[in-house]
Amino acid sequence: MSAANDLFPGFDSRRIATSAAEIFVRIGGSGPPLALLHGYPQTHAIWHKMAPELARRFTLILPDLRGYGQSLGPPSDPEHTAYSKRAMAGDIVEVMRSLGHERFALGAHDRGARVAYRLALDHPDVVARLVILDVVPTVDAWQAMAAQEALDTYHWPFLAQPAPLPETLIAGAPEFYVDHTLASWSATNDLTPFAPAALAQYRALLANPESRHAACEDYRAGATCDWQYDKADKEAGRKIACPTLVLWGTDYLSQTPDQSTLDVWRPWCTDVRGSTIRSGHFLAEENPVDTLDHMLHFLEQYQGAT
Repeated sequence: MSAANDLFPGFDSRRIATSAAEIFVRIGGSGPPLALLHGYPQTHAIWHKMAPELARRFTLILPDLRGYGQSLGPPSDPEHTAYSKRAMAGDIVEVMRSLGHERFALGAHDRGARVAYRLALDHPDVVARLVILDVVPTVDAWQAMAAQEALDTYHWPFLAQPAPLPETLIAGAPEFYVDHTLASWSATNDLTPFAPAALAQYRALLANPESRHAACEDYRAGATCDWQYDKADKEAGRKIACPTLVLWGTDYLSQTPDQSTLDVWRPWCTDVRGSTIRSGHFLAEENPVDTLDHMLHFLEQYQGAT
């Protein structure tokens, strides 16, 4: 039995072609559709601790983002639009539509959360409810990047450097790089939150040259076109139309006395609420019980509404 099957017993797997990618998805459960997106440097495996309980209430669709895990992405382009969150959001809309879901709830972490809020902005009619885990919008993150923030998020400018610089450096010790990244972003500063089968997927991600390049392109897009898309929406006053829940770890996102993570999100949303979770960056793996409790309380109004 594969590691993926070990993590998601009873789930099906499919490969779905979109306009520019081939997306690997795991599908399980029954009820209203709920798509969950992962972040960096990870795969859909991040949801394995929460999936059994969510699958009792929802039809879960768990994709690997284009270029990540078992999904195949397109060739990169000079403007990095092939790995923009707008392009990745398009993949998710196409995947869900191919599965018969024109409207769905959406939850996401890290880079996947950037795909998710872009999807909600670009395709407001398809997202019934949105859950964002442990990010602030890309344009706000870049604009707030003073000295301490730059040290805390050094990987943003590092991974956005022109190819093949970050790809080559990571290739020298991919397992060390993944393990260091995961441990340093967790509250315990070690790998104890990560199941061995999941950790094997995360290590394999950056050991693969194509996936390594795709992940860097994801960050190059974040430093260029994604930032510009966000900036244009912010200046135009565009807002996420659906009810939105924002959760963030107590030991990861920086807080200031006059501005919390929720404060950053308020101008972006018509209806937003949020809470801290006692966790580092990886809420779904470090504290799945509290994360699940908050998500279910928020999503219960969605059940039966679609």
